[in-house]
Amino acid sequence: MSKTILITGCSSGIGKALALEAKQQGYRVFATARKETDLQQLKQMGLETIALEMTNPDSVKQAVVQLQRQAGRLDILVNNAGFGVMGPVLDAGAEGLRQQFEVNVFAVMDLTQACLPLLLQSKGLVVNIGSVSGILTTPFAGVYCASKAALHSLSDALRMELAPLGVRVLTVQPGAIATGFAQRAKLEAEQLLKPDSVWWPMRDGVMLRANASQNQPTSAECFAKRLVRELNKADCSGAVGIGHGAVTLPLLARLLPQKWLDRLLQRKFLLQNP
Repeated sequence: MSKTILITGCSSGIGKALALEAKQQGYRVFATARKETDLQQLKQMGLETIALEMTNPDSVKQAVVQLQRQAGRLDILVNNAGFGVMGPVLDAGAEGLRQQFEVNVFAVMDLTQACLPLLLQSKGLVVNIGSVSGILTTPFAGVYCASKAALHSLSDALRMELAPLGVRVLTVQPGAIATGFAQRAKLEAEQLLKPDSVWWPMRDGVMLRANASQNQPTSAECFAKRLVRELNKADCSGAVGIGHGAVTLPLLARLLPQKWLDRLLQRKFLLQNP
């Protein structure tokens, strides 16, 4: 019997590439998206689909009910859906933090909780898509970095708490991946940064950071192939970095003295000390 995998955020990028690769490797894939047009496109690619608005509790419940009805099991849950708030932390404020954590953290926990009975039955696997940004904090991405750092910490706790119940947890820490993430991040930054902001004169650095995920990126297809290889391992658990910079950037964060790291990142993103 082929394993059943539920993947969130499949309208584009990592989610879509992973859904197609998993299907090719013999998984029964349920791909989720919010918009009907995206769901229809995924269906045309031969994927089974589920409409899911991650931040809507009713939508989450309905999605799990549909999965139970159509498949009756769940072997792997991939929490991939997310986005990035880009810009100065204090310009984003508490509201920006709430919006970011609502999608990247709280919604992930809600869906995982809703899927837990199925995962317990299958002795399954939870895969949380984090980011190297959860390890290496950069200026003008502090809100996004904080959300991914929180997701990493929660994943570590879940891995230990679920182990006695036979459910494994894998945290994936992508580096630069060729997706539409940067385009949306730039739009977020443009909406957030206003002419009256004290950081307005540094807006070039903000846009530079918003586009950083497209610096020599690994293709989404290569990322998906590597991740599916991980999923195929019987002992798949822990954490894995995939993509350009997924190894070197965490090493920088670990090895460089904080003052050196601050200066390096300030210089890179055009922040000048007075």
